[in-house]
Amino acid sequence: MELKPTMLQERMATLDILRGISLVGILLVNMYTFYLPMPHIDLASWFTTPSDIVWQKNIDIYVQGSFYPLFAMLFGYGLAMQWQKAQSREQNFYTLGLRRLSVLFAFGFIHAVLIWWGDILMMYAFCGVFLVLLLRLSPVWLLVSALIINGLMQVFMLVIVGIINFNTKVDDYLDIVSVEKAITAYGTGNWLDAFMQRLTDLSTQAGIGMWFAALFTILPYMLIGAAASKWRLVERAKELKWLWLTLAIAGLVIGIGVKSLPIMFTRTYLLDYLKVYIGGPILAVGYIGVIVLLCLVPIVPKLLSPFAKIGRMSLTMYILQSILGTCLFYQFGFGWYGKVTVETGVLIAIGIIAVQMILAEIWLSKWKQGPLEAIWRKLTYKKKVEAR
Repeated sequence: MELKPTMLQERMATLDILRGISLVGILLVNMYTFYLPMPHIDLASWFTTPSDIVWQKNIDIYVQGSFYPLFAMLFGYGLAMQWQKAQSREQNFYTLGLRRLSVLFAFGFIHAVLIWWGDILMMYAFCGVFLVLLLRLSPVWLLVSALIINGLMQVFMLVIVGIINFNTKVDDYLDIVSVEKAITAYGTGNWLDAFMQRLTDLSTQAGIGMWFAALFTILPYMLIGAAASKWRLVERAKELKWLWLTLAIAGLVIGIGVKSLPIMFTRTYLLDYLKVYIGGPILAVGYIGVIVLLCLVPIVPKLLSPFAKIGRMSLTMYILQSILGTCLFYQFGFGWYGKVTVETGVLIAIGIIAVQMILAEIWLSKWKQGPLEAIWRKLTYKKKVEAR
């Protein structure tokens, strides 16, 4: 028997809605990197106007650090679903799974080098290899493995490094030389200037330390998603609604509370760490719980179908966001780099999502999957396949 891709009737609307909403959060955060000299500044101290400061703080609490864990959990959930289908058909998933991840890595590499330096696809593909190797574990051991791997980082950072400087006030970070180079390349330079600067920024984004760190951050979230998939927590949402209600309430209250600490009190390295690595993923679980519960109401999946459609085309839409973002802000496009407020950046992000919803509606009325998804599947299965 041959492995086959997930057919359209097998898709779960809730998972697609979650993917679509996660793309909104990811774009809101990525907007900074399109029009500001990231990663050479500290966002929390960069802005000076009151409105920018308020908008930045709200994004920091409700968005920053919460949507990449959400998407990583969904990535693990989906990959585990594919593995379980292969097991039920007594098929070998490993060759196909590793080929699928290799193609994703290639997409990410092209994206990072030619479009935008902040690519996350390569990291997901890299961590996905380790996930594939661990998918034989029971859901309990997948969850335990996630807690152990992430816990090792937490112990190291909070105990060992924390003794040194986590209780000290955060110094405002600013690499003025790199900032000036980024502003010149992206704000006033041509495509080649932007390309050379992109390689410089990519060397920071994809440095050796980042790959190592991904195994202790992104991989655990994928393992949690895989465990949830094996338990079929989304498919059994109606049966497990009290579990989801508990996760939603606890996730929102604890997540927002922890992420608000650096704003409510003096900003220290410890509170910043707790905000990103503790509060961020906890709030992500809260968001998942809320969306899963809402989707139990019959009319909600229909109302949220525009998010589901961009979720079905998540790879295409993620790359498209980068294309639109660079064209809007870089000098070879509209040249808005460094010329917009945080509020304007949020409104532009909402506009991009609205355009993507329209494009997804038109595209999926004619085809069954997004263009990059079609290429991804063709390269994975080595033949033309359709999701019916």
